[in-house]
Amino acid sequence: MKSLVKGLSGLLAGAALCALAVPTSAQGAPTAPAGAKDDLDKTAERFGIRASVLDISLSPSGRKLAWIATGPNHTEVLRVYDLDSDAGIQTIAGNSEIIADLARCEWATEVRIVCQVHGMAKTGDGLLLPFTRMFAIDEDGSEIDQLTERQDWSAIGFNQDGGNIVALDVAGEPGQILMTREWIKEVEINTRLANDKEGLGVDRIDVESGKRKVEEQPDDGAVSYLADENGAVRFKTRGLFDGRGYDTGERVHMVRRKGESSWETLEGVTLGGAAVPGFSPVAVDGERDVLFAYVSINGYRALIEIPLSGAPQAKILAARDDVDVDGLIRIGRQRRVVGVSYATEKRDVEYFDEELAEFAAALAKALPNQPLIDIAGASADESRLLVIASSDTDPGTIYLYDKASRQLEELLALREFLVGVQMGRMQPVTFPAADGTEIPGYLTLPAGSDGKGLPAIVLPHGGPAARDYWGFDWLVQFFTARGYGVLQPNYRGSAGYGEAWFGRNGYQAWDVAIGDVNDAGRWLVEQGIADPERLAIVGWSYGGYAALQSQVVDPDLFRAVVAIAPVTDLEFLRDEARRYTGFRARDDQLGNGPHIAAGSPQRHADRFKAPVALFHGTLDGNVSVRHSRAMADALRDLGKPVSYTEFEDLEHSIDDSRARAEMLTEIDRFLSGAFAG
Repeated sequence: MKSLVKGLSGLLAGAALCALAVPTSAQGAPTAPAGAKDDLDKTAERFGIRASVLDISLSPSGRKLAWIATGPNHTEVLRVYDLDSDAGIQTIAGNSEIIADLARCEWATEVRIVCQVHGMAKTGDGLLLPFTRMFAIDEDGSEIDQLTERQDWSAIGFNQDGGNIVALDVAGEPGQILMTREWIKEVEINTRLANDKEGLGVDRIDVESGKRKVEEQPDDGAVSYLADENGAVRFKTRGLFDGRGYDTGERVHMVRRKGESSWETLEGVTLGGAAVPGFSPVAVDGERDVLFAYVSINGYRALIEIPLSGAPQAKILAARDDVDVDGLIRIGRQRRVVGVSYATEKRDVEYFDEELAEFAAALAKALPNQPLIDIAGASADESRLLVIASSDTDPGTIYLYDKASRQLEELLALREFLVGVQMGRMQPVTFPAADGTEIPGYLTLPAGSDGKGLPAIVLPHGGPAARDYWGFDWLVQFFTARGYGVLQPNYRGSAGYGEAWFGRNGYQAWDVAIGDVNDAGRWLVEQGIADPERLAIVGWSYGGYAALQSQVVDPDLFRAVVAIAPVTDLEFLRDEARRYTGFRARDDQLGNGPHIAAGSPQRHADRFKAPVALFHGTLDGNVSVRHSRAMADALRDLGKPVSYTEFEDLEHSIDDSRARAEMLTEIDRFLSGAFAG
């Protein structure tokens, strides 16, 4: 397994480009659609191209940017821009020669950037192993060093975890970062023990010299660490595993008191005098000496703070009685907690910082279309802020705000090939399920449409422990650009609406979830929005499962079915999980009983009446390609109309601009043919 990532830093160095000024239209970016192509091909290319900015970071001074941009097809490049220089945009590294994707990059110092790459390794017996690696690079593309500790001996296991940043700054130690390190017992060829340590620890690394020292000794039960704003490791979470090596899901939380070196178990946490049965830690504030954590209150996820000294009597920071608090808002190099996010019909932020609350509100009013405002980065002193403004019809624009001058400077479009393209507006709606329950969702109609008698698509989200949000969606907007109305139902089994809405999840209670999805299609017809002869269902992952299972429940409702990376047999999911430590969580999610067979569409291919189009990547670690292959075979064996497209060496999200464009083109032609027939 080591051979798949051996010499990662050398490969990155080989792929790095010389510093070269490029025009604002990024060098090496995907090619814009050619005018000679027909409207479908051009539209598919525009919407299939991945985002122009995948991740962005602001330097400590607030004068330099580093961002991961999309290269051709399935590649990324790292770009740097100095706002005080005339050098222009510098492309300093790329991943075209390595089997890993640039995932995240941050400025560690004013000249040094740390990045994480992720990839998928495949063993000889077909087991897929996701892995990460960390490296550091100078702003000019030189001095590339791998930060993930190399394994120099014949290791017992493949080190999947290449580390995560625990602290970007250590107080009083410029250029020092804290990074997790996965230790694996190693032996020499003559079987003598070379390293007897095992588990997750934390290293302190000098990003300039590459020198490292152990900050936290490895703990074979540790699953995560949290540091405070000064880089002091204050919190550790340990997982409990059974005798077969499976994660039980139980957690033990440990705290390091201020000024102490030893760890203590954090027990007896109370809220309003009642015991807190379980919580999920997310951040530590060292100055206030508190832990931020998620907890369930009255069936909804809320944010609390727990004192790390004295009695652990928690208090509520943010809670609602209609939706979950679903995100922690943090800014700056110290990752200061400044608020929480939640989503009702649209996403909103509750700021704890009054100044930021006023700034975000004023900016949303000043920019067109009342956009969503995301503070994506800050200089070390927070005098300069990176801001992303986006909406349902705007993929997003990145701005730099200077507090001293009160100037807002436009920097980059998140999707440069969609700038100026007319989009359909996304409207929050509700529709009744068969039992009278009102189901929330989003309806997007083609720009300029009267919303009557349209070809239409029901687009259930993946997950199922997820939900759709108001905002830009490239898949939705492709379909509206092609004249389709699109309804995205947040069916029962979706996350974000509390425990009662989530219920027994979309697998154990698939009949409820799929019933809501099918009722979305019926509602479109009843409202006169959809032409019943041109009604389709399209889904990705669990959404693909819902699209297929909708045929099992009601074969006459949809005229065409598109499933991308779908689950097709619930027992396949269980079987595939047996080789991973998370098997028990999957086993509990699925449960046992007649719903397994009844809820596995590939076992009911005889029920299908509508033509089916399937798409899947061969390196899908979320839902094995086995699912689509079995579904396609089952339909073919019965003479049912099915097309199947497989993308070699692509993962679950099919992060390849060319593949996405091909897929969009095929889907559009498939739907047109299905409706014509």
